[in-house]
Amino acid sequence: MKQTGTYSLMVHGGAGALDNVRDNKTAVRYLESIRRTLEHGREVLELGGSALQAVETCASLLEDDPVFNAGCGSVLNEDGRVEMDAAIMDGRDLTAGAVAGVSNIANPVQLARLVMTMSEHVMLISEGAMRFADHCGVEHVPENYFYTPDRVEQLRQARLRHKVMLDHDDSEADSEDQKYGTIGAIARDPHGNLAAATSTGGIVNKRMGRVGDSPVVGAGVYADNETCAVSATGYGEDFMRSVISKTISDFVYMKDMDAVAATEAGIAYLARKVSGRGGVIVIDSDGRCASGFTTKKMIHGWIEHGGETMARF
Repeated sequence: MKQTGTYSLMVHGGAGALDNVRDNKTAVRYLESIRRTLEHGREVLELGGSALQAVETCASLLEDDPVFNAGCGSVLNEDGRVEMDAAIMDGRDLTAGAVAGVSNIANPVQLARLVMTMSEHVMLISEGAMRFADHCGVEHVPENYFYTPDRVEQLRQARLRHKVMLDHDDSEADSEDQKYGTIGAIARDPHGNLAAATSTGGIVNKRMGRVGDSPVVGAGVYADNETCAVSATGYGEDFMRSVISKTISDFVYMKDMDAVAATEAGIAYLARKVSGRGGVIVIDSDGRCASGFTTKKMIHGWIEHGGETMARF
């Protein structure tokens, strides 16, 4: 039976081995941020805000936390600069907005929302997205806003190794010990509306102009009131090739699966088809929450049907 009058909310902060979380203090820092973000989202929904408002609020808060690879915590590209991607989608009518390769913007997910509501387009990139930000009066932040000591050191390590690295990669680690950094939020409001948002700084030492799955509708983000809301985190190329978010939605629609079954099927498909690395969070039209990942861990949390706030690796 379809749940009415309740809300559900999920957020994530990246997937991988998370070997960088070597002490309890660091683990608590991540989990506290996830819980705090969920409580802000709960407040939005309980005060009558929409699912779309809730995911934008939650994603913005995670972008403002430097421990996550998005917004102020974004990693640096091969030129030592930040290039960020983000997307947001409304499950009511499949409207979406996305930006890619943007810099000097504190909250790319908010710019993505403006693309959705203030333009006739779905995605704007690089200079065009920045020009649109100026048109909308979005304030620019200086480049040093993004230059945290951890991010500068990550770039130094990547350059020494002549390779790209993923967020929170241990400098001594192989690919299996990496953390794939992205943040995301999905929600179902009491009216049954679904929404999803995803934002990322990409990968350390990436080529200038590289775009991952986060701003790609159907790959890093998807929402449809008839099926589910999905936000993904992982190695973007794998998620784009498998169109993983839309694939999970199709499992719900075509095979009448709930969030748990569709997530399990989607993660199995991701692993089988492309040996995909990463994870997803999913809320279906009944408000059921699910998560799945092929990596060792994923930082995520949830509130199901207005219940207790949960957070875990």
